[in-house]
Amino acid sequence: MAAAVGIGRFVYTPILPLMVEDLGMTKGTAGLIASANFAGYLAGALAAALPGLPGSRRRWLIVALAMSALTTAAMAIPSASAAFLALRFVGGIASAFGLVFSSALVLDRLSAAGRPGLAAIHFAGVGTGILISAILATALSARGWRVLWVAAGVVSMIAVAIVAAVIPDRPGLVATESPRASSGGPSLAGLVVAYGLFGFGYIITATFLVAIVRGSSEVKAVEPVVWMVVGLTAAPSVAVWTFIESRIGIERAFALACAVEAIGVAASVVWLEPVGILLAAALLGATFMGITALGLIWGRRLAQGDPRKILAVLTAAFGVGQIIAPTLAGVTYDATGSFLPSSLAAATALMVAALLALRRRASPAS
Repeated sequence: MAAAVGIGRFVYTPILPLMVEDLGMTKGTAGLIASANFAGYLAGALAAALPGLPGSRRRWLIVALAMSALTTAAMAIPSASAAFLALRFVGGIASAFGLVFSSALVLDRLSAAGRPGLAAIHFAGVGTGILISAILATALSARGWRVLWVAAGVVSMIAVAIVAAVIPDRPGLVATESPRASSGGPSLAGLVVAYGLFGFGYIITATFLVAIVRGSSEVKAVEPVVWMVVGLTAAPSVAVWTFIESRIGIERAFALACAVEAIGVAASVVWLEPVGILLAAALLGATFMGITALGLIWGRRLAQGDPRKILAVLTAAFGVGQIIAPTLAGVTYDATGSFLPSSLAAATALMVAALLALRRRASPAS
């Protein structure tokens, strides 16, 4: 998760301002490149749901991690937008395969072992990857964006070797624990919509936060640490939110996390002071992987048998939201000179997702 998602998807955020300055990119182009990655993520999620894929989950996971590492490093080579779009699209496919297959593999094996609570460690990998990307950006930004892409690719390839060494291949393993029934809330369709709104709601801040900081003289001083704050708060967030879920239920936990994230997204554009930006970074990091994990865990509870299809459908809905939002934000910025309209729309989407999670249904979840 650290390599495929934390680095493969999110290293673009701290590298983006350097690319924009060196290549003269518009924010619209930068957003389009981000959307290409999320379009690949959508395509990968749909492909991962196909029933006839040959080979084990472990094999697909390792292939996905290797492809993510290679496309990350290859971003250092071109200067043309078309090449960036192609590389980020393929990298998005790899990220989705990595998330779907690693989550299906890890969650089932933890359930079979009677240790489902350890899922928090799996999802904490994303925050760890973000933190690694922030450290790389701080240490190597003076050497330019191309060096950063290569360094991120090398670190990701090291992760491939580690995964291959520590995850044994156990074909046909099936979890012995039945998914726990949801205590209410939306049907699967409602969860899918809420998850898609969450994808739309968080990704503008997750893509452009460092660019927002660099473009504002009031908060530019916190640029070296703002992405580190996201990573540091993301790493323990899944453990925190799964604990909260065990106390108040998955519907309320999902809704609360979306509402907290909405505050952070709004703060990133309405409170342009160091305290406000650091709060936005902390709330983003503290929630986005928590919501991701809660949604996938919730989906698995609704699954009958192999959870891969439901996990892939949720990931696809998430991907649709992510495709739309960065391009919308970039185009809006080029037209207005501000991320305010798109970020407030994102905060609204998160609040709607919270309301969907809280909505009770008279019929059982399906």
